[in-house]
Amino acid sequence: MSDGKRQRLDKLLGGILQKGKRTIEKLGKNVNKSTLRPQKTEKPPRPRKEAKPGRGKKTEKARRTQKPEKPVRAKKPEKAVRAKKPKRPGRGGQGLLAVARDGLIYQNPTLVQLLGMCPTLAISTSLKNGVGMGLAATAVLLGSNIMISLLRKFIPQKVRIAAYIVIIAGFVTVIDMLMGAYLPELSKSLGVYIPLIVVNCIILARAEAFASSNNVLRSAFDGLFMGLGFTVALIALSSVREILGSGSIFGIDIATGVFPPALMIVLPPGGFLVLGFLIALMQKLLGKREGN
Repeated sequence: MSDGKRQRLDKLLGGILQKGKRTIEKLGKNVNKSTLRPQKTEKPPRPRKEAKPGRGKKTEKARRTQKPEKPVRAKKPEKAVRAKKPKRPGRGGQGLLAVARDGLIYQNPTLVQLLGMCPTLAISTSLKNGVGMGLAATAVLLGSNIMISLLRKFIPQKVRIAAYIVIIAGFVTVIDMLMGAYLPELSKSLGVYIPLIVVNCIILARAEAFASSNNVLRSAFDGLFMGLGFTVALIALSSVREILGSGSIFGIDIATGVFPPALMIVLPPGGFLVLGFLIALMQKLLGKREGN
């Protein structure tokens, strides 16, 4: 190879080497700068301040002219709805008719409620005694119910039973004196059972359960028809016992030559038997009506 070519090749290689050194030096400087610079750390986001009530974008004038908010009043508690009292049937004909039906049939004091058993069995040996006792009890029931209904708002609650007995005793005394004056035979036949009407549970029960909470008209109807129901039961019981036990009706002999009287029917066991059959018959009739 000639010397000229060698020199050119050496120059070319020397230039390439110098360029390479320069590029390497530049790269080294860039790397040193990036490593020496501190890396930026990300700051945590600042918490936002809560907006204070009443402050916003409004100006001071708007704040001054703004009216203060009225305090919210607590709602009043709602009043409890009172249950309406059931209306009493009573101010018309249907209510009075129901009272009459109850006294005679559905709430009959003797055959349904089984009240007043002592005088019922004791004086029902003859029809005359039964009618007299029934009418006397009806008169006492009617008068005491009317009087108690009139005085029901004036009688204190604690002494009401004693007051009822005093009122009933007044009417019983009047009836006893009238029977002694005009019907002495009947008064002797009934004996002590007329004064005992004072403590008869039928009269006291109607005074407490009905007359003390109803008006005069309804109380009078209740007393009248409860007494008539008691009278009807006594008539039925007395007539059966007198016919079968004595062979007579109102003292008139009807059994001679027809059937021999059964003395047991007039005695206390016969009274219980006849009363039991009448109660069973009444319950049977009421059961059929309920079924229908």
